[in-house]
Amino acid sequence: MHKKLVTLALLAISVPAIADDQFSQFSLGTGFDYSSGKYGNTASTDILYVPIVGKYESDNLTLKLTVPYISVTGPGGVVMGIGRVGPPVSVGAPVTGRPATTTTTTSTTTVNSGLGDVIASAGYTVYSAEALTLDVVGNVKLGTADASKGLGTGKNDYYAQTDGYYLLGHTTLFGTAGYRYYGSPAGITLSSAPYGTVGASQKLSDETSAGLMLDVAKSPSIYSGDQVDTTVYISQKISTNFKVQANLLKGFANGSPDYGGGVMLTGAF
Repeated sequence: MHKKLVTLALLAISVPAIADDQFSQFSLGTGFDYSSGKYGNTASTDILYVPIVGKYESDNLTLKLTVPYISVTGPGGVVMGIGRVGPPVSVGAPVTGRPATTTTTTSTTTVNSGLGDVIASAGYTVYSAEALTLDVVGNVKLGTADASKGLGTGKNDYYAQTDGYYLLGHTTLFGTAGYRYYGSPAGITLSSAPYGTVGASQKLSDETSAGLMLDVAKSPSIYSGDQVDTTVYISQKISTNFKVQANLLKGFANGSPDYGGGVMLTGAF
């Protein structure tokens, strides 16, 4: 369940391990995700995202908590998962929107890091018969990232979504349809917006699977374009209880990073 989380936001940022054997009871994962994009600015914004993800599964219920570290390098005005939240910024050019002074203010590339936005998720399987499975999922993004450093908005966001999976032999088709309700940060106007994912995963062997997904999201900000990006990933079991997963991302819109990639290691206990 991507949330590039968005999602990417998915999610997020771990890519879903569709068509893999499910972990029993509890799993813990960590890794990194790196992305770079201009988002309509003249200079790139680079984001490093390092999450610790705990997941508990019991019957039809799945609970998940993501606690991330985030580092943002760029001219400012870009928030992960949203894109640009203010007018375009050019490095070395006067910053717009500030009162005139006797000293010319110019934007510079800065590096800020710290705790990211903690995300809590609860999902429930409402239908599972033969090849089709449907889940309903609720996510809460807590505004724990420092807004003054540009690591987040400082406000809570809420997501409601439906995930579907359809098994065709060794191939799993999957999709997500959701809606994100944004908080109201000071000085930033964000509108609630829909998002979605479609993709497929192929089981290559008992230990290996690979997949491709397309993520789209309506922009919540008038300063940022919609998000459209694709992700390819491969998942490899390295032991009975551990797997490693790698992904590459390519963005196709101003609201998406130009490119990105990451690795995630997950263990079941």
